[in-house]
Amino acid sequence: MTSHPPSIDDEPARELSLAEFNRLTQAIYQGPLESPPWRSFVKMLNALLGAMSTTLIMRPAAADRASLMVSEGPTEARFFAMYNSRFFELDAFCNLPPDQVLVAAEIIGETRWLESVFYLEYLRPQGVRHIMGADLSSDNEDEECRLRIARSEDQQPFGEREKGIAQMLLPHLKQAVRLRSHMQHLDIERKLFAGTVERMRIGTVTLDERGDILSINDQAKAILNEQDGIRVIGKSLKAESPAEQIKLKALIDAAYTSMLPKPVKQSITPTVIEAISITRPSGRSKLSLLVRTLPRDKWSESGHRPCLAIFLRDPERSTQGSSDVIRRLFDLTPAEATLALLLANGLGLEEAGEQLDIRRNTVRAHLRAIFSKMGVTRQTELVRMVLNSVVQLG
Repeated sequence: MTSHPPSIDDEPARELSLAEFNRLTQAIYQGPLESPPWRSFVKMLNALLGAMSTTLIMRPAAADRASLMVSEGPTEARFFAMYNSRFFELDAFCNLPPDQVLVAAEIIGETRWLESVFYLEYLRPQGVRHIMGADLSSDNEDEECRLRIARSEDQQPFGEREKGIAQMLLPHLKQAVRLRSHMQHLDIERKLFAGTVERMRIGTVTLDERGDILSINDQAKAILNEQDGIRVIGKSLKAESPAEQIKLKALIDAAYTSMLPKPVKQSITPTVIEAISITRPSGRSKLSLLVRTLPRDKWSESGHRPCLAIFLRDPERSTQGSSDVIRRLFDLTPAEATLALLLANGLGLEEAGEQLDIRRNTVRAHLRAIFSKMGVTRQTELVRMVLNSVVQLG
């Protein structure tokens, strides 16, 4: 006699225990944090229902793309490839009534199901006989999700009890899928803005509620690793100049003070605190440092979170990083592009000439050429055009 995994229908009738329900819902809401998503839930549900396989389809297959799915069971990789290349078009389990758990017979009837090409050529070679599934409704393509559960011919068909369990879990799965979509959008925005800050050559250091460093981006690491005017000591930033260290501490203290609850209404908007300059013993241009409080939710009481951001800017690093971009954008020579960026970074004409080690007349000749190529007549217009261009995002 062929053995097969136990079915809920093989057991005496019983309700899903509270402990089992808790474990399943916990796995559902843990799913967005897993890789691949919902791996634990799919595995747990497959075992609970005594299924041959359980699959969560997070992106249905189409003519121009493969499906994206997480599956538990013995299905071979070649069958996934076959589905993506051909059988997704023949799948009777497509466009189901939303948020409703169904079996094959309820969709096209038992006879038509067993005579369908999808069953005969795709499912039966895998040993699959019974299918139960549901499509989660959504107005957002990113939240489209399908649940499919299969049993072999040696197993019992899916009954009302299995359908009831799956139906009970659908609202939780739907909410978790929506949360994952929202998390993905936030993560994309975070990476986009983080990348923009990197391209602008701005170093960013975040501090927690205790003033300890939480994160340092690559630009800040490059500046701090030079240990030229400011460095990391323990979990804190320290300016080398005693006078500048006093100013830095005062800025940070003032920022934390501004975050304390107000008598009438607590402000949760970001606050920009006055910036300071950091002298570099090497003699290079001073660093710019700015402290800013980070927006917070009044309901968020978690202590270990970013509270302050400290922005570090090295004017020399910014000039070097954007020179090639501005040169291509305005068809400038390398010397003209460097001069334009030095002016945009706040240097006067004479200071820029000294840094470039060129004569005054040469600087003015470069400036006239820049005016002509950029279509401006004043130095302030030049600076504004550079700062408002895509150079900073290059």
